Amino acid sequence: MARAPFQVIVIPYRYTKDGEREYALFYRRSPSFGDFWQAVAGGGEDDETPLEAARRETHEETGIDPSADFIALDSCATIPAPHAAGMLWGPAVLVIPEYSFGVHARNSEIHLSAEHLSYRWVDYASARQMLLFDSNKNALWELDYRLSKDGMRL
Repeated sequence: MARAPFQVIVIPYRYTKDGEREYALFYRRSPSFGDFWQAVAGGGEDDETPLEAARRETHEETGIDPSADFIALDSCATIPAPHAAGMLWGPAVLVIPEYSFGVHARNSEIHLSAEHLSYRWVDYASARQMLLFDSNKNALWELDYRLSKDGMRL
């Protein structure tokens, strides 16, 4: 399979018995960045759309059903191509877009891939503090805002 020149991040969310939102974050060890927490992350393959890649990556990394309710977010960043796949697309491609999504995990049980060491369900404030990358923090803010009852959480 050929790697497409884009990246996706996906933030699973669920509601507690008390109606509070929680977000799943994933702990990863990386030679480039050390140990850190992040959303589901991965690249597109072949002629996948960003949503198709988000569904596949989420299923591969968490076991969440690809037919779950995904929310396409407006948050979009660019990331250095070497951080995604080296210089796979040649020396002229220095950055690639990173598209963001949320997915309602409902009662899904998380089944981690080998990519992550662990995961945690946390509230919004904890998730903001735990995330390393600004693009993940921005996507989390947008998702939380869109899901809030009054749309006024800032």
